[in-house]
Amino acid sequence: MSRIRAENGIEKMKRHRIGVFSFNPKMRSSSHHGTSSIRELSSISHGRNFKSSFYDSSKHPFARAIPSLSFKSCHFCVRCAVSFRPCIDIHKGKVKQIVGSTLRDSKEDGSTLVTNFESDKSAAEFANLYKKDGLKGGHVIMLGADPLSQAAAIEALRAYPGGLQVGGGINLDNCLSYIDEGASHVIVTSYVFNNGQMDLERLKGLVNVIGKQRLVLDLSCRKKEDKYAIVTDRWQKFSDVYLDEEVLNFLARFADEFLVHGVDVEGKK
Repeated sequence: MSRIRAENGIEKMKRHRIGVFSFNPKMRSSSHHGTSSIRELSSISHGRNFKSSFYDSSKHPFARAIPSLSFKSCHFCVRCAVSFRPCIDIHKGKVKQIVGSTLRDSKEDGSTLVTNFESDKSAAEFANLYKKDGLKGGHVIMLGADPLSQAAAIEALRAYPGGLQVGGGINLDNCLSYIDEGASHVIVTSYVFNNGQMDLERLKGLVNVIGKQRLVLDLSCRKKEDKYAIVTDRWQKFSDVYLDEEVLNFLARFADEFLVHGVDVEGKK
C-alpha cells in the first residue's frame, strides 16, 4: 500500500512502480509498505558501513513497513523521511488480510474471496497495540458496510483517538461522525469517483465539512491499456480517471494525503 502527502511528491511517485505507497507533499517523502516485516537500511560514511536488519513482526501481522535510508559523510548529511503506517483491514467484523482483487459483491463470475490471514484479535486490540508503540496514521479499512465491520472500526477509533484514519463507505453524511469517534482523517474513494467519473461537487462538499487537512483520497488503481485507472466499489469498477502528474497536482488542492494500492497485486504473496 502506498501513502503520499498530496503536494510536491510527484517526482518521487514517478520513480516507483505502482504498488502500495504513500505520498506526503509537505514532508516530501514516499513510503513503500510490506506486510510481514520491518526493514531498516542505513548507509554510513559513503556506504562503508552498510547494515541491513530484519525484525519479526508477528506482533503486528497487519503492520506495513517502509525502508529507511540515511547517508552520512564528513561533508554533508542527507536523511530520508520515514513513515511506518499500520493497517487494520476489517471484513464482517474480523481483522483480515485478503487478496484485494478477490473481493466481490457478486459471486456470479465464480470467484471466491481469498484470505491470507484472519486474526483472533479484535480491531480495538490492534489499535491499543499501535497506540502503545506510538504508531500514528494507520488505516482502519472497512471492507464492506456491514454493521459488524462498522462497530469494529468505531471500537478501534475509540481505543486510539487521533491516531488512526478510517475508510470504507465514507460519504458526506457520515464523514463527520467518524471524526467525532476519534479518526484523524477519513479515507474516501467511491463517493468522489462516482459512476466512473470524478464528482468535483462531492469532493468540495467533503472539504467544506471536514476540511482538507482531514481528508485522504484513496487513488487505488488497476492497470488498463498500459495506464493506471482509479478503481472504486471495493476495487471492482474502473473509473475514467487515470493517475498522472496533472491529476495528482489537481487533487492535491483538496486532500491532505493520497492512499494508493496496486490492486492487481494487493495481498498476493
